Amino acid sequence: MLLVGRLAGAGPAWAGVITPESGGSSNADSIEGLYKIVLIIATVIFCAVAGALVFFLVRYRARPGHVASQIRGNTRLELAWTGAAALILVVLAALTFSSLHGIVTPAASGDDAGAIFATVDQPPAPGDHALHIKVTGRQFVWRFDYPNGAYSYEELQVPIDTTVIVDIYSLDVNHSWWVPKLGGKFDAIPGYVNHTWFKITKPGVFTGQCAELCGQHHAQMIATVRAVPAAAWENWVATQKQLIAQAGTADALAHAKLNSQVGAGQVENP
Repeated sequence: MLLVGRLAGAGPAWAGVITPESGGSSNADSIEGLYKIVLIIATVIFCAVAGALVFFLVRYRARPGHVASQIRGNTRLELAWTGAAALILVVLAALTFSSLHGIVTPAASGDDAGAIFATVDQPPAPGDHALHIKVTGRQFVWRFDYPNGAYSYEELQVPIDTTVIVDIYSLDVNHSWWVPKLGGKFDAIPGYVNHTWFKITKPGVFTGQCAELCGQHHAQMIATVRAVPAAAWENWVATQKQLIAQAGTADALAHAKLNSQVGAGQVENP
């Protein structure tokens, strides 16, 4: 009962209730803008059709002594609403295809971008200033591999004003990479590489989650993208590589010590 009471009193999560989340990257902003246009047009059409339906239901409702007029057809009216529907579809198609370029094609990095890594498999970012990240999903954590040998788990750090091109992998089952404010969902499928990109223009933290039911602890598979100034990112990478090297040295020493103990008979070899 206590749990039910807490759930009933919990505040609503308003993010993305009506429209997709945006504000982190230009491709996410393009998706939201296109969605709003389609939503407004669809709302106008819905209100017009529903309003006309209600009007005719009330105006021509069955009443004693009244017989509804029999209408066999109206060629002009039928041609008009068919042409209007076709015109709306053409407009929506034109808007969609005009927006796709900004959603799919990576944007240019800023002139002061700290990461200068040319892309290989991806559509090239203008100016060849792009940070290429390998994102690997596994039950139940995300791993991020940087092009300079560093890697991290759960949190991806990137420099601001730099186009980040993401290659998405999976080592076990299907996952889905989704950080709403940075763009749409992209599946991580074993044996297949998927791709997306984003560009963050100011420092911030953006959270997301695996959007594909991938097992018992799916809800714990959180993704965080932290955008920092280029200098801070370079310092973080250097520190991360140092920590990885220290961990590797400690692991090698531990193995060597264990092997020496096994050889001396101090530890029973399983």
